[in-house]
Amino acid sequence: MPRHYDELVRENESLREQADESEDIRRQLRKSEDKIARLMDSLPGMAYRCTIGEGYTYSLEFVSRGSIDLLGYTPDDLVRGRKNTIERMTHPDDLERMRRDVLRGVLERTPYKTMYRVTMSSGEVKWIWDQGEAVYDEQGVAVGLEGIIMDVSAQKMQELRLQEENERLRSSVKGSCGLGEIVGKSEAMNNVYTLILKAAQSDTSVIILGETGTGKDLVARTIHELSGRPGKYVPVNCGAIPEQLLESEFFGHKKGAFSGAVDTRQGYLAAADGGTLFLDELGELSLGLQVKLLRAIETKQYIPVGETVPRRSDFRLVSATNRDLKEMVQQKTMRADFFYRVHVLSIHLPPVRARKEDIPLLIDSILSRKTGVENSAAMLPPGLRIALENYDWPGNIREMQNLLDRYVTFGEIDFLELSGKAPEVPLEADLREAGALTFDEAVARYEKALLLKALERNRWRKAETAQALGLNLRTMQRKIRQYGI
Repeated sequence: MPRHYDELVRENESLREQADESEDIRRQLRKSEDKIARLMDSLPGMAYRCTIGEGYTYSLEFVSRGSIDLLGYTPDDLVRGRKNTIERMTHPDDLERMRRDVLRGVLERTPYKTMYRVTMSSGEVKWIWDQGEAVYDEQGVAVGLEGIIMDVSAQKMQELRLQEENERLRSSVKGSCGLGEIVGKSEAMNNVYTLILKAAQSDTSVIILGETGTGKDLVARTIHELSGRPGKYVPVNCGAIPEQLLESEFFGHKKGAFSGAVDTRQGYLAAADGGTLFLDELGELSLGLQVKLLRAIETKQYIPVGETVPRRSDFRLVSATNRDLKEMVQQKTMRADFFYRVHVLSIHLPPVRARKEDIPLLIDSILSRKTGVENSAAMLPPGLRIALENYDWPGNIREMQNLLDRYVTFGEIDFLELSGKAPEVPLEADLREAGALTFDEAVARYEKALLLKALERNRWRKAETAQALGLNLRTMQRKIRQYGI
C-alpha cells in the first residue's frame, strides 16, 4: 500500500479528533453562555450589552429579561433592528446629559454612572440608574458598552420631596424668626440654618460644636426631622453613663452576659436603626469604646455583649460637644481615626452673647411656651426686659429658660444666684414700682444701675468698663455725665 495512504489516514484521524474537540468546546461555550444568560436574567434591574458605531452611536445587541419589569418590553423588542431603544425612551431634558456622562467614561476609560428619566409606553415616567463601562479591542478602540440599569424612582421621589421641603424651609427662614423650634434670625443663626438643611440632605456624620446650653440637642433633633429618616431619634448623654455600662448601653447584651444582666436587652444602636443616633458630650467616651463605635459607624454592624453573631443597624450619627476635640487628639484622649469619622460636617452654634439681636426673640419664645399666652413677654416690666436683653447669658439659652421659669413661677429674678458674672441690679424694689414708672424712667433707672455695677467690678477703669458693656468710651462717658455718676 502506498506510503502516503497511511499518512492520509493519520491526518484524517487527527482531523476527526480535532472536530470532536471543537464540538466539545462548542458545547462548553453554549453551557457557559446559558449560565451567563441565567445570571443576567436573575440580576435586579436590566443588564445590557451594545456595540459602538461611528460617531459614538450605540446599538443594543443583548438585554436581560429584567427589561420586562423595568421598561415593559421583552429583550427581543429592545434589540430588534439593533436600535438604541433606551435612548428613544429617555426624557428629552435628560438625553444630552446622559450621553455626555457615558461618552466621558468611554473617552477617559473609566466606568460611567448616570441617572435619568425614561417614559414608558403607558406614559409613566421612571427614574433609572445606569452604570457600566466600555469594552476595548486589542488596538484600544472602544467597541462596545456593558452595563446594568435599575429603577430608582422611589429613592429619587424621596430626594425630590426633601429638596422641595428644604427649599420651602429656606424661603420661610428668610422671613421668619427661626427654623422649626430653633429661634433666631441673626446672621450667625442663618448660617447655622444653611448647614442644618445641608446636613438633612445627606447621611454623613455631623458634629455640633458649641458652649453648654446653646441648644445642640435641638439642632440634632431638627436635622433628624428634616432628613425624612423613618426610624427614631435616639439621644444619648455620653457623660451620664457609668464607664462599666457603656458597651452594654450602646450594643445591648444577652441575658447572663455579666453580673446584673437579668434579661436580654437591646442597646442604643438597635433603637436607632433607620433613624438618628445623637451622641451628646462625645468627648466623654473612652478610647476603648471609640474603637468599637468606629467599627460600628464604618460597617453598620455591632455585636451585643455576650453574643458572637454581628447585628446590623442603619443609623445616622450626629454628635455634639463643648470640648476641643483636636486638642483631645493631640493629648491622645481621642483617637484620630474616630475624630475624622465623626467630624465630617461641623456646625458651630454661637453663644447667646454673640447674637444679642436674637435675645428679645428668645425671651418672647420661652415665655410664650411657658405661659401658653401669645405675646406673654409684655408681662415683663420695661426695666427688667432691658436688663435681660443686656445680660451676657454665660449659661446661654439653658440659663435663660431657668431664669424665666423662675420668674413665671415666683415673680422674681436673682441674677447673682445664677451667675457671678451677672450685674447686681436691685430688681425687687423696682418691680414693685414698675407700674408707676414711664418707659424712659425705667430705662434710665436700669442703665444707671448697670453702669454703676460695671464700674465697680472694673475698679472704675472706664476703658475696661466700656469694653465689658460693649460700649465705646465716648458713649459711656456721656452716660456717666447724664446720670451724675
